[in-house]
Amino acid sequence: MIKNFYFLTLLFFSSAAFAQKTYIQCGKLIDGISNTAREHVTIVLDGSIITDVQNGFTTGGAGDRLISLQNKTVLPGLIDCHVHLEEQHSKNTLIEGFTLTDADIAYNAAVYAKRTLMAGFTTVRDLGGTGVNISLRKAVQKGLIDGPRIITAGRAISASGGHMDGSDGFRDDAFNHKMGPDDGIADGRDELIKAVRLQVKRGSNVIKIASTGGVLDLSENASGAEFSIDEIKAVVETARDYGLKVACHAHGAEGIKRAILGGVASIEHGTFMNEEDMELAKKYGTYLVPTIIAGKSVADSAQIKGYFPPVIARKAMEVGTVIQQTFGKAYKAGVKIAFGTDAGVYAHGQNYKEFQYMVEAGMPPMEAIKAATTSAADLLGISDKTGSISKGKFADIIAVDGNPLEDIRAMKNVTFVMKEGKVYNQ
Repeated sequence: MIKNFYFLTLLFFSSAAFAQKTYIQCGKLIDGISNTAREHVTIVLDGSIITDVQNGFTTGGAGDRLISLQNKTVLPGLIDCHVHLEEQHSKNTLIEGFTLTDADIAYNAAVYAKRTLMAGFTTVRDLGGTGVNISLRKAVQKGLIDGPRIITAGRAISASGGHMDGSDGFRDDAFNHKMGPDDGIADGRDELIKAVRLQVKRGSNVIKIASTGGVLDLSENASGAEFSIDEIKAVVETARDYGLKVACHAHGAEGIKRAILGGVASIEHGTFMNEEDMELAKKYGTYLVPTIIAGKSVADSAQIKGYFPPVIARKAMEVGTVIQQTFGKAYKAGVKIAFGTDAGVYAHGQNYKEFQYMVEAGMPPMEAIKAATTSAADLLGISDKTGSISKGKFADIIAVDGNPLEDIRAMKNVTFVMKEGKVYNQ
């Protein structure tokens, strides 16, 4: 009898603990859906899930948890659709490609992942590295390290001599093997199909290609087109077979056009996007992920003597002085925009600056915030899980001091971070 009573008592208190809810009182709420902020709202959580959003300040029962953010502006956890968590660019980056081991990269990535989460970004799309990013995603999922939810491309794919070809600018005999699909370098349908399948095999859950040259490599041209439409279609069709989307690095207008016609989900950077590209993007529903901060950052670094090799410095100035203006034109033309920064090209944790640059180019603060919440979730295919503060979504919630609708620079002041109901910063 006593044993049964003891068992029932344990069962009662265990059930009570399991049933504990969390009530978050918000002074101001930007939910990612509405066009205006709501005042005096309470978010109710059951574990990792939002179960209700109530008007007024409510507290629940005696056993429930209460978090007061009555003097804060509360928002959905932010989403950055273009990061590189394995690295942080510096004047030593080129040589580090030959000196850092996978272990070095992994330790650095763990630091950058936590820094990103503390900046309010609870989800990111990592668009290419060595493949350590896949292990990083798994470590975050297991709770071994603190970081955002990660969707990752593993290794990005480009043509021979393209943006991801690490042998660009070196002697032919400088490397002990020829770059190929295993390294993310592929030409023609067959090699591209193989390259995609290799990334899927290794655990990538998005595919990233480059249809033009890039800035931070030793090739001469940042904007020339590097894949045919047929080659891009081969990538998109193969990725689609596995249920994956394709993101495309593209600076030049022709490469952007081919990527859109090839069926990619997003254009990354889009620096020299022209009116024809914009009309095509609208027609096919292709997102632009602008990464303005990356362009500005490399242009600033290019003005420091000796920071970049001359070929990179020239391309950095060409791209950095145009990218914000092009974004403004694309937004005003009606192209769909998803927030992305190219973090790693600049210092991790400063992702918030992209909001400021977007607003400077003509995007209203609420639209910039939606680009990093509902629109970003739509691009990533995770709208059923996150991107807004609404019933049934993960409890990805942040808070900032000030009102970003009045001064977008408030997005810098993140004072509360919750991911899936767990508080990481309060």
